[in-house]
Amino acid sequence: MEVLARYVVLVVLAICLCLGYIIKHSISFIPNKYIPLIMGVTGVILNLWINGWEFTPEILLGGLASGLASTGTHELVRHIFSGQEISSEIKG
Repeated sequence: MEVLARYVVLVVLAICLCLGYIIKHSISFIPNKYIPLIMGVTGVILNLWINGWEFTPEILLGGLASGLASTGTHELVRHIFSGQEISSEIKG
């Protein structure tokens, strides 16, 4: 987990978290199951933009990790504030 944490870009994670929230609550024709895919692709594009459009495996991993971490962050926060127990999948 420590290795993956090196690649999470906080700015990309925050932007993807906001975009994912908007998609989930405002755009009803996009099924929720596609939100992680959209956030992964968005994370890669944002990370490429931040790094001057240079494409390396580290930038790809950073974008994917940040975009997908935004969906996990949303689920974690949603479960904490709703008082539900976090599923064993999230606990690891």
